[in-house]
Amino acid sequence: MTAYLVYDVFTDTPFGGNQLAVVPDATALPEHDLQRITAEFNFSEATFVYPPVDPAHTARVRIFTPTMEIPFAGHPTIGTAIALRDLGHGADMVLELGIGPIPVSTHASGAAFIVGTPLERIATPDITLVAAALGLPETAIRIDTHAPVQASLGLPFVIAELASLHDLERCQPMLDHIRAGAARYPGGLDFALYPYVRDKARVDARMFAPLDNITEDPATGSAAATLAALLTETLGAGQDLTITQGVTMGRPSYIHARTQATVPVTITISGNAVRTMEGRLVY
Repeated sequence: MTAYLVYDVFTDTPFGGNQLAVVPDATALPEHDLQRITAEFNFSEATFVYPPVDPAHTARVRIFTPTMEIPFAGHPTIGTAIALRDLGHGADMVLELGIGPIPVSTHASGAAFIVGTPLERIATPDITLVAAALGLPETAIRIDTHAPVQASLGLPFVIAELASLHDLERCQPMLDHIRAGAARYPGGLDFALYPYVRDKARVDARMFAPLDNITEDPATGSAAATLAALLTETLGAGQDLTITQGVTMGRPSYIHARTQATVPVTITISGNAVRTMEGRLVY
């Protein structure tokens, strides 16, 4: 039998934030079962932990969504680091992810990781298509800071600034238009949408990836990091953002993103996580 843990990430309150299943020792699991186990959990991601390739590092971590393995995601990085700390690993660690080694520090109130992967601007999707995919009129999308952009630090998102919190709340993703977006912009995999509203350092956001069986995600650290890098490059200055997500789902989450205007941009993502369940795979 193989043990697993469930953490709620980017929250310090049980049943808030984003759920994450962590398998702290996946060495006994058959490769062909990893995707099926993730689908069985039915969370936006699950992580499987292995011994590191480099013995100087803490662990190798593989991240799966319900439909695919991905090289990087924020809440799995934070949640897995806190799970490993709770199991007796040191406060500071290096996790080997698909985008390379990521340094993570943990402390009593959470964890933080640093990523310096260059921001990739994959495409500039048509505003009409983005608005239709979000179920909004074109007037709901702001373009004074940046037009909608499909960007990635390892996981691609269509990032669009909206005019108001009301527009953010009334998003109704339209599957046919999202499919059209995925076909028209295949570099973005599933045309995942990350609409947001910004008021200085406060950001409210939502994330939709229905083609990846994620109707809505309550906390998306990788999207938060990508947005922070995008704003840093666009505005030419470091950012210190508090990003709130998951409110409309009843699972509020809080992500802190701090950047330095280096080349490439250096991003620190931080947040907390709490263990809510544990068990064993018995098949």
